[in-house]
Amino acid sequence: MKILANIPGAFKLVRCLKYFKPYGKEIDAARAAGDAEKEREYILKSTALWGSKVMEMFGSSVNVRGLENLPDKGPVVFVGNHQGYADIFAYFAAFTKFQFGFVAKEDLGRLPFYGKWIGKIRSVFIERGDHRSSLKAINKGIEYIEQGFSLVIFPEGTRSKGPVPGPFQRGALKLATKPQVPIIPVSLNGSYRMFEEEGRLKGAEIDIIVHKPIETKGISKAEEKALGEKVEKLIKDGVKELQTRTNDPRNF
Repeated sequence: MKILANIPGAFKLVRCLKYFKPYGKEIDAARAAGDAEKEREYILKSTALWGSKVMEMFGSSVNVRGLENLPDKGPVVFVGNHQGYADIFAYFAAFTKFQFGFVAKEDLGRLPFYGKWIGKIRSVFIERGDHRSSLKAINKGIEYIEQGFSLVIFPEGTRSKGPVPGPFQRGALKLATKPQVPIIPVSLNGSYRMFEEEGRLKGAEIDIIVHKPIETKGISKAEEKALGEKVEKLIKDGVKELQTRTNDPRNF
């Protein structure tokens, strides 16, 4: 990573913290009162504002196709490919219907300034390479979903840092199949250009396809077993489709 080149970008991200702060007390108060509906409302207000402001500050944009496929409310599990850190910015800017957090690696929870906010919005942290920790995190995520909170999971388990997705860890779908909530497959392209491509933060155009929900309620064991392959193919085919937009914007 180019440290000097990233100082301006890091400063912009710190400045964007101010868009979270007005809602922090409301989120904490709602959680203390056991008012999950109000908590989700304030989490959504904070993340939607923050995501749009970050994208604006870096001169980035997000183009979304298929928003009509989103249900009116959660809980759901968004499942998507993972190109870069900017996936988080793009999701918050694009999806403003209902609250969601992320299933994220534990390192993100230790980030200066932002780590506590990632946890505050009902994200779940996984320690990479620790099976017991991963199982515990998935169970925590299921608990959140049963309380009405939505989550995003990236089954690759790490950033592809480019346009080609890596293999999916299909066991991650238990996050949706156990509580029997809909899966929302998401194909994304272009986020790696915002940081990973050059090792510094810069503007980028990010394209997203929201696929139709896949219901998990009442599915058979055979259907559940085939679900991972189905979701992976759908998302990866969508990424390939989005890559054609690089050459012809009319394709989106």
